[in-house]
Amino acid sequence: AGMARTVVELFYDVVSPYSWLGFEVLCRYQHIWNIDLRLRPALLGGIMQATGNKPPAMLPKRGEYMLKDVKRMAKYYQVPVQISEDDFTRILGISTLGTMRFITAAGMTQPQVLEPLSREFWMSFWSQHEDVSKPENILAVARQAGLSSELAQKLLEMISSPAVKNQLKETTEEAIKYGAFGMPAVVAHFNGEPHLFFGSDRLELLGNIIGE
Repeated sequence: AGMARTVVELFYDVVSPYSWLGFEVLCRYQHIWNIDLRLRPALLGGIMQATGNKPPAMLPKRGEYMLKDVKRMAKYYQVPVQISEDDFTRILGISTLGTMRFITAAGMTQPQVLEPLSREFWMSFWSQHEDVSKPENILAVARQAGLSSELAQKLLEMISSPAVKNQLKETTEEAIKYGAFGMPAVVAHFNGEPHLFFGSDRLELLGNIIGE
């Protein structure tokens, strides 16, 4: 018998480009490392608010660096993130609350669609620069991800339900409880304790800690 798989939770919001990078790397490595990857859609805004964090681009020098950094990482990891300065204002002007509730509803009803659906939302928001908060775009993304229109419609109706609202809120609070202050927040449960890694550039450390 092999070793028990290490549970690795990925807390993410599709508004975050670094979350997309971390998501793709972990999705690839879930078949290489002995991990049980759990996708945990949460709300970046809720984490920022609770911890007093600010978007990186609020500091001009950091914003400048972030543009270069995301471009380099996109090339290195082969993830089609397209980033420009316009994205900083675009992110501030959008709420992904409905989007993340939709993804949460999908995870509650059809966990197997979580990976392709989340990927399509990042593709739409970070490759095609669509406003993923609009209901018609949410439905278009769901179709792209291979969901039937019936299922997509059902999930869209679920976003106003207390069960879905509470689930997203609870997941976000769980990330904060683990010590998250931004996204992606990756939590590896190893040797009976949770290990938090922030960002998409610490995944080799995660591998090292779990013996991979």
